[in-house]
Amino acid sequence: MQWLDYSLKNPDVLTKYKTAASIGEKVLAAVSKLCVEGEKIVTICQKGDKLIEEEVAKVYRTTKLKGFSHPTTVSPSSYVTPYTPLTSDSAEANIALQPGELVKIQLGAQIDGFGSIVCDTIAVPPKDGAQDAVTGRNADLILANYYANELLLRLMMPPGLLASGTDEEKAKAAAVKPPTQSKITSLLDKVVKSYDCNLVESTTSWLFERNEIEGPKKIVIAPAEGTKGEGVPQVGEVWGVEMGVTLGSGKVKTLDQRATLHRRTTNTYILKSQTARKTLSTIQAKFGTFPFSLRQLEEEGSDTKYKVGVFDGVRSNVLRQYELVGDKDGAPVARLLTTLAITKNGITKLGAPPALDLSKYQTDKKITDEEILKILEQPLARNKGKSKNKKKKSSKKPAEAEGGNEEESEE
Repeated sequence: MQWLDYSLKNPDVLTKYKTAASIGEKVLAAVSKLCVEGEKIVTICQKGDKLIEEEVAKVYRTTKLKGFSHPTTVSPSSYVTPYTPLTSDSAEANIALQPGELVKIQLGAQIDGFGSIVCDTIAVPPKDGAQDAVTGRNADLILANYYANELLLRLMMPPGLLASGTDEEKAKAAAVKPPTQSKITSLLDKVVKSYDCNLVESTTSWLFERNEIEGPKKIVIAPAEGTKGEGVPQVGEVWGVEMGVTLGSGKVKTLDQRATLHRRTTNTYILKSQTARKTLSTIQAKFGTFPFSLRQLEEEGSDTKYKVGVFDGVRSNVLRQYELVGDKDGAPVARLLTTLAITKNGITKLGAPPALDLSKYQTDKKITDEEILKILEQPLARNKGKSKNKKKKSSKKPAEAEGGNEEESEE
């Protein structure tokens, strides 16, 4: 049997990641436009899922293993985790978006098990579509999350990766120890405190692998008691990098709502009931080990018996359910999630939220910490001679921090 290389050294792997990521970005843009005052969350999620299925069907036509890496979820203002309501629950199905509310949109696609997930936070525009500039505390929150995310992306870079100079200078730069996870939290905390915001506890970035969005390495920001990260990012890896910021204290609570997001675990326990086995077989065929919404099962065959199968699956640890978590104070939360590859040329954003139009967010707060401003000025990737209009202005405003578009793939 031929051994397959599932690492980024195989150009086909990177292409599959990029294809999945481009679908995610395209659908994210479409779903963002659907988020207007009065629209029901469940309807937006359904439309988003349909778009993912349509886009996935257009590519890699002979590949059977493709589809969702994450269903479309739209989380209200104070929710931290992804939210996808059921059509069968009338209370949930009637939840509509409010003007000015900050909502988190998360979704993703996978090709041959190589998945990309993306999340963005947007302010819901009023029905007439006239979105004024965002001011006040919502502006503080969006900017705190944006700059904290920009900083975190740069802290994912292995030391010395983009170093220039003599071999000796490069070796010296590469010998620097990567920042510890407590140092990462400390730096990010300084960013968000500049805007009078707080980090959401236990915001976690994961190593991605084939058919796996929670690999053996993870970075945990502001860890809650009993949680900690593991490992450091290295060249050749793909990560899902998440940033979460709140206007509250940073503490979270489990919400008193049914968990609707699940995923298959790697456990092979044989379920006793035929109904449970049938449900599991449907899940395995359509979603593999990627997250799915109970609503998707509901729509799959409109068979209410699936609930018994899901209950048995969770009880037997064959399925994992993601509890709904929100800000403990009920305060607004902003989140971003970027899927990136670390190559010899730096950080390649595979799937990322769109660039923020900073002119739409007005605040009198700013970052003044020199160490942080210096990191924000660093590029994400090596500029390989592409002609770009480089701004020589060395402005201290973090808004001028550049570097994130020079995306080079591993050769």
